[in-house]
Order: sequence, then structure tokens, then C-alpha cells
Amino acid sequence: MLNISDDDRIHRRTFLHKTIAASTGAALGFSFEEQNLLARANEESPSNPSPASGKKMPMGRIGKLSVSRLIVGGNLTSGIAHSRDLIYVSPLVKNYFTDEKIFETWELSEECGINTAILRLDDQVVRLINKYWNERGGRLQWIVQIKPRTIDLEHFSDDIQRAIDNGAIGAYIQGNVSDRLVKDNRFDLMEKALQRIKSHGVIAGIGGHALEVPIACENAGLEPDFYLKTLHSQNYWTFNPANESWEKFHVISDKTHDNVWCTQPDETIAFMEKVNRPWIAFKVMAAGAIPPQEAFQYAYANGADFICAGMFDFQVREDSLIANEILASRMERSRPWRG
Repeated sequence: MLNISDDDRIHRRTFLHKTIAASTGAALGFSFEEQNLLARANEESPSNPSPASGKKMPMGRIGKLSVSRLIVGGNLTSGIAHSRDLIYVSPLVKNYFTDEKIFETWELSEECGINTAILRLDDQVVRLINKYWNERGGRLQWIVQIKPRTIDLEHFSDDIQRAIDNGAIGAYIQGNVSDRLVKDNRFDLMEKALQRIKSHGVIAGIGGHALEVPIACENAGLEPDFYLKTLHSQNYWTFNPANESWEKFHVISDKTHDNVWCTQPDETIAFMEKVNRPWIAFKVMAAGAIPPQEAFQYAYANGADFICAGMFDFQVREDSLIANEILASRMERSRPWRG
């Protein structure tokens, strides 16, 4: 798990204290998550090391690949933020994540034992990941989400080939695309896309927000190497599926609110327990609405083999520490580790 030196702990603790000192009454404005992290920083010292210090991030397997149990997501570094009705958030994120800041985020991830990123396939990501590998000496593994311009085999194949040519070690059908294909009963296209990915010798997966996606794909006999499926509790105050009758219509519609990603967590947990394939859980923090301690505990304890989490650079160390502590604890987990 996370290997934190004494200097790292001192620097993090000093940073938090300076942050408070720089703003009058700042502690009063801290979220519960930040207050908890600050309390932990106060408690840590060279004579009282973190329980996770000196250990490496746990790894799992997808196919022949060794993958860290915590995976860094790509929405934030691509300037994409689920911001509900706050129109300034995505432009703010895009301006924050300069090339240098993205490289810092990825380097911090690797320092914390995270060895894999899930990123989009576009000109910006292709440029950045190649520069990171070739000029910065990065070793982060890239699993790419495939979201073709037109949902047909030709464009799937073109995107898959581009991803492989640029060093991706895995690819999956992006969640919104899978939601739509399942709704339209296009399992033939999904199967062909999986075959194309596997033909390049890399791992192939299926993403989805709707529970119907893994259910229907398993029933159709598809054989992905992994699923990427949303999982989070409904314990956040903006959760309100009733507006769009989500209780009755679980496949993603064209009129969804930007605060709903997993409408059936209990059913998802129950079904995935029977699925003998690795499961990467995403949107576990409901796009920033649930603290990572609560979100990671919920996902790992309820069967997720891996978590994909979007993180700002200043969140990477703390999120890694949280994941390590949870994974090192005695979890009452009914689903066996599948990866």
C-alpha cells in the first residue's frame, strides 16, 4: 500500500496548517472530509506513522494485467466535470488542468502506487499520454474508453486501432454507448467490438450506468474481460430520481438529471455478486457528492474489485491513503475478489 515517507507526512501536514493560517476562519468552512483529513494530518508524525505507511498499493488482475485497486480517472484532466447546474465548473476545471498540472497528477498517482488510468480517446489525451511516457518517463497504463462518433463497427474499429497505435493496454465500450446499445438490442455490434479489441491482444470491457447493461450482456453470452459499472449509495442530498420516474425506467434516457448515476445500488450489488468477471466501479463518489472514505468503503465492501476515481492533484495522496487503509482492513465482503 501507500509508501509515505516522514518528509511526505511533514509536507502534507505543513500544507494543511498553512492553508488554515492563510484564511481567517478557514477551518469553519472546511467540509467534513477536509476536517477529517486535517485531523489525521495532525495525528501523523514520524513517531506515529500512518497504518498504511511502508506498504504498496494492492493490485488485482484483469486478464494478464496487474492493475492497482485504485485507478485514476480521466474526466477531470479532460476538463469534464459533472457539475449539476453550475455552469462555470467545467471551464474552471479545464483551465486548472494545464499540461503540467496533468503530468503532476499522473506522477503523484504513480508515486502512490496507482499504475493505471482510464482516459478518453481524443487528440488532447493522445498528445498528453505520449508526451508523458516519452518525455517524462511515465509508466502509467492506459485503458481507453471507446465512444465512436457514429455507433457502427467501422468507427469502433477506427477508434480501437487508434488507441492500440498509441499504447493503450485495454479498451472498453463507454458507458453511455453501452446503455444505448443495450436499449436498442445491438448485442451483435457489442460482440464484434469486443472481438476487435481482443484481436489486438489487449483487455476488452463493457461500461454502463444502467444495471440492465451487465444483466443483458451476461444473458446474451457476451464475454468481456471486465465490466465498468457505476456504484454509489443514495445517501447524498441531491439524489432525486423521482423527477424522471427512474424507479420504473432504469436504462439511461435522454432526459436524465446530472445527479443520478446508480439508481439501483442494492440490485447492482446483488447481481454483480454472481458475475465471475472483474468489476471496476466508477462514479463511486456520485461526482463529488460523497466523501471518499464513505464512497470507497461502500464500493470495496460491496464487491467492486477496482475503483476508478477522478482526482485533483491535491487529492491523490489522501485518496490513495484512504483506499489503502480500507483495503488493509477486515471487510465483510460477500463477493469474492474477481480480479
